[in-house]
Amino acid sequence: MARGARRPHLPLSAVLLAQVALYVAWFLGDRHVVAAMLVFVLPLVLLLAGTLAGSAKAAFWAGVLGLFLFCHAVMIAWSEPGERLFALAAIALSVLAVFASSWDGLRARFGRKR
Repeated sequence: MARGARRPHLPLSAVLLAQVALYVAWFLGDRHVVAAMLVFVLPLVLLLAGTLAGSAKAAFWAGVLGLFLFCHAVMIAWSEPGERLFALAAIALSVLAVFASSWDGLRARFGRKR
């Protein structure tokens, strides 16, 4: 890898791709599908492109977005029994996104000292 080039954050990219697939499937038949795609899918796709390019800022913002999506999914899981399975899947993927975006920092902080 060339000097200064960043490696892609592949685990986070995989989680973001799974979130994109989940939200597309979740809102595909909704009457507000365009709004749902703009609010839920577009930010995930942009962050996915950033993480594949190796952007640390994209990884950070993916973690922040993961927290917002987690809160939304908990609210839906609690209040909408018909959408509970989608919401539970979104909760799991949001938690994975937060950990995947923080993994390098956690490893640096709590990893073995050289």
